[in-house]
Amino acid sequence: MHEHRLLRRHRRFTESALDDDPLSGIANLFDVSLAFIVALILALFSLFSLQDFLDPDSRVTVMTQNAAGETTLITKERESIKVQKVSDRELSGAGTRLGTAYRLADGQVVYVPEDGETP
Repeated sequence: MHEHRLLRRHRRFTESALDDDPLSGIANLFDVSLAFIVALILALFSLFSLQDFLDPDSRVTVMTQNAAGETTLITKERESIKVQKVSDRELSGAGTRLGTAYRLADGQVVYVPEDGETP
């Protein structure tokens, strides 16, 4: 009988202690927020069709242009990612012509290699 009372008091004490703890309801908030962040990152990769960035053996090149007209070229080759800013400076030096690039009316750029060349 004495053990039964002790058990009942212990249960009542632990239940009231849980009710008084303001952090008991948000104990797993960090875990939930971490899962949300990972899901958001995956959704953004899917939205912008950049799933190839997640593949360790893929080679991806993305060209972006901001509102100020600055162009950035992002190249991912296996585990290496290189970001380059493209400028309109004139350069000089020795080189080989690779082909011609055309901008279409909808803004897309099409590269046409020279005869016999592969891109």
